[in-house]
Amino acid sequence: MAREEVAYTEKLVAVSRVAKVVKGGKRFSFAALVVVGDGKGRVGYANGKAREVADAVKKAAERAKRFMIRIPMREGRTLHHDSVGNFGAGKVVLRSAPSGTGIIAGGAMRSVFEALGIQDVVSKCIGTANPHNMVRATFDALQSITSPKYIANKRGKKIGEITSRRAVTK
Repeated sequence: MAREEVAYTEKLVAVSRVAKVVKGGKRFSFAALVVVGDGKGRVGYANGKAREVADAVKKAAERAKRFMIRIPMREGRTLHHDSVGNFGAGKVVLRSAPSGTGIIAGGAMRSVFEALGIQDVVSKCIGTANPHNMVRATFDALQSITSPKYIANKRGKKIGEITSRRAVTK
C-alpha cells in the first residue's frame, strides 16, 4: 500500500555558521532553521545541523515534516480569531484580516504563514527579532487558535449559535 506523496513547501528561515575550536584551528558547521507546510493548514518547523548548508537544510526539512501541526483556517485564507504567542523574549500578535490584505508580517513569521497557506493576516513581533524565538512564538500563537466547529462541539451547540455573535464591521 503506497502512501500518496504530498507537495510540501520548504522555507529556509535562518542559517547560522557554528564554529568548534579544535587543536588545528576551527571546525565549522551550519545550523539551519526550516519551516515546512502543505499550504492547506499543516505546518511544522525544525532545526538541522551539518557540515554543509544543503545537508543541514535537508535534515531540518525531514524533521519538520515529522512534527507538523494542523491549524484551522477561516475560508482557507485567514485565521478564525486574533491570537498572542510568547517564547522567550519574543512576543507575537496575530490578527485575522479581510480578503485582499495579504501577509503583513516580518521575515520569520512570513515564512510560517506562506508555508501554512494563509493569504490574509496582520502580525507584529514585539521584543526580539531572533528568528528562532519568532518562529516558536508564532507556533505558540497558532496552536491557541480554535475553529467555531470545535467550540460548538465542545459546548454542545450548533455552529450558527456561535458564529452569529460575530460583529460585522464595515
